[in-house]
Amino acid sequence: MAKVPAKGAAAEEQDDGIREKMIAVNRVTKVVKGGRILGFAALTVVGDGDGGIGMGKGKSREVPVSVQKAMDQARHSMERIPLKNGTIHHSVVGHHGASRVMLLPAPEGTGIIAGGPMRAVFDAMGIRNIVAKSHGSSNPYNMVRATLDALSHLRTPSEIAAKRGKTVEELLG
Repeated sequence: MAKVPAKGAAAEEQDDGIREKMIAVNRVTKVVKGGRILGFAALTVVGDGDGGIGMGKGKSREVPVSVQKAMDQARHSMERIPLKNGTIHHSVVGHHGASRVMLLPAPEGTGIIAGGPMRAVFDAMGIRNIVAKSHGSSNPYNMVRATLDALSHLRTPSEIAAKRGKTVEELLG
């Protein structure tokens, strides 16, 4: 029987500068007349270390194939998130299903204060200082989706100033 890694986050960086992190591998079993059929489902995130992040899921009969499928899907679904000196611009809340996450900007030197799947997302996308708290379900799939939902709601001061018809200096005071 194949060894399944723990639900930690294993990291790799390839030659193209993309950071790949495996968040979870689930072993699933289908019971049929002749016995059991094992399958594996992998959850991964990839990031470019400068605000780009993507999530992918892959399923297969072997672990390496499922992880590779997940990495390919994550690379295709990458999005750009605005960052400010290794942290986020403002506090934001995101949710998916029963998972709720709260992200707060942090000063330089704080580090990543976040649990499990959220930490992997922040490492991959290049956030160095952040405080995050999760409420509700700790299912890795839903936590990653809630984190990406929160990050998608981030706005830069220039975006907000343009929406209000002001300059950034007027907005910040």
